[in-house]
Amino acid sequence: MHSGACSTARWVVCRWHPSALPDVTHLASNARECIQALGWNGPPALEDPLNSSLPLADFRHEVQQAIDSALSEQRALVTPVGPETDQLLDAIAQLLSGGKRFRALFCYQAYKAAGGTHDHAAVRVGAALEFFQGAALIHDDVMDDSAVRRGAPAAHVAFAQAHREAGWERSPERFGLSGAVLAGDLCLVASEQLFLDSGLPLEELNRARIEFNTMRSQLMAGQWLEFVISNRGWKNISTAERIEQARKVVQFKSAKYSIEQPALIGADAAGINPTDRELLSRYGLAVGEAFQLRDDVLGVFGNPETTGKPAGDDLREGKRTVLLALALDAASPEETHFLASLIGEENLTSEQVERAREIFITTGAMERHETMIRAGAQTAHEALAATTELTVEGKAELAELIHVATERNT
Repeated sequence: MHSGACSTARWVVCRWHPSALPDVTHLASNARECIQALGWNGPPALEDPLNSSLPLADFRHEVQQAIDSALSEQRALVTPVGPETDQLLDAIAQLLSGGKRFRALFCYQAYKAAGGTHDHAAVRVGAALEFFQGAALIHDDVMDDSAVRRGAPAAHVAFAQAHREAGWERSPERFGLSGAVLAGDLCLVASEQLFLDSGLPLEELNRARIEFNTMRSQLMAGQWLEFVISNRGWKNISTAERIEQARKVVQFKSAKYSIEQPALIGADAAGINPTDRELLSRYGLAVGEAFQLRDDVLGVFGNPETTGKPAGDDLREGKRTVLLALALDAASPEETHFLASLIGEENLTSEQVERAREIFITTGAMERHETMIRAGAQTAHEALAATTELTVEGKAELAELIHVATERNT
């Protein structure tokens, strides 16, 4: 395993600096024209940095091998139950055959930066985190009633369709939901087994286990928090309260389990010192928040061909995001009423999505949102630079991952 997994993943990022163009929004009559006038066309549609270097391709291949091996072990365990179990494992295999592997990457690079030497075992720990994410995605799609994941039918949708095609009895929808719950649960089982059997020395495994357990509990609570807020709504609360709620969801449903905690799991295994650990935690949380804020932009402005999700899907799912809170703060009464009418609307039209995009731009919400992303990246760089015992190469890799996570179009 090459320790410099991202060392050649360098590219030019053409960043949006809206402050340099303060008065151009009047030149555009719709969101696309306005975005172009601002000089922002989304994160650069250049070569995917996660596919641009052979070392990283090797890393992803090793992670996939670990995933495939764990899936084979699960198949062997459930085969005595009957051939029907293939449907569960096939759904998991399809979901875990792709993805950016951020959790595995941050775990591995932090492990190496903190002096870890058991490369293959660290890859398997990263694969365990990918299984954990698989569970989160499958269950999240059920809770959000999302039809698409990574450009393919979500697990519960695929199960329901298989039920219809087979002409079985009872409800296809109920079958789909039940199958997705079980597939997600099986991912959780595989994740823990792969973590425990990773091959890390017992001392390293015990150090990593604490954050691994914390991550799992906090993500479930974060998922519940978002579910409560999306059902409770944002009526009769201030903009500050809306932003605070949205940022708390960002932190506990995404930022911590996507970036911060994988990095800490790897670093803890390697025996990072307490001071550097605190700084790495600050780094990871800042990157994680910026990562999710970028994801929220893509949820409204992203190209479905690259994001794998329908345009405007966050609005359709009723997600209360920081971007939405910022727009509501500056919107006119008419714009506020319009945006409120879209939240949770399953049958959004392309015209409604386009109008929402225009409001996000013209209210200045996008500018403020991008400022928050840049501030998060800067905080991460400063925290990383302040560490004293991480390797020079490791710090360089972790610094580069800041850009990979926050300047993306998928």
